[in-house]
Amino acid sequence: MKKENFSSKDLVGYEKHYSEGALWTKLGRFAGKAGVRVVYYALVLYYTLVDPATPQRYKAVIMGALGYLILPADILADFLPVVGLVDDWGALLAAVAYVMTAITPENKEKARAKLQAWFPNYQNSDLGDLA
Repeated sequence: MKKENFSSKDLVGYEKHYSEGALWTKLGRFAGKAGVRVVYYALVLYYTLVDPATPQRYKAVIMGALGYLILPADILADFLPVVGLVDDWGALLAAVAYVMTAITPENKEKARAKLQAWFPNYQNSDLGDLA
C-alpha cells in the first residue's frame, strides 16, 4: 500500500526492499523525472547511511525510505508525472526529518558531487532546505 505520510516506524517496515544496486538503478532510470531535489535528498540519505558514524537506529529508517523509493510495486506510478513520485518524496522527507542530526556537511558534499553527473547545471537553490 502506497502512502504520503510516514513515521519512522512506517519506514523501517520497508527496509527489506533496500539494496544499493537497486537504488542506483532506480536513480539512474528516474533521475530526470524525479528532479534535482528528490535525487539530492535520496543521495544525502544514501551517504548518511554508508557513513560509519551514523547510529544504527537512523540507518534502519534510511534503508526503509530508500527501500520505499525503489519498491517495485510503485513502478507504474513513477511513470506518472509528479503524482507518481509524491509518496516517494514523502518517505524521503520523513527520513530526512528523523535523521537530520546525523546528516553531516560531508554527506551533503558527496551528494552534491554525485548529483552533478545527472544534473550538471543544477544550482544550490534547487536543493531546498537541505542544501
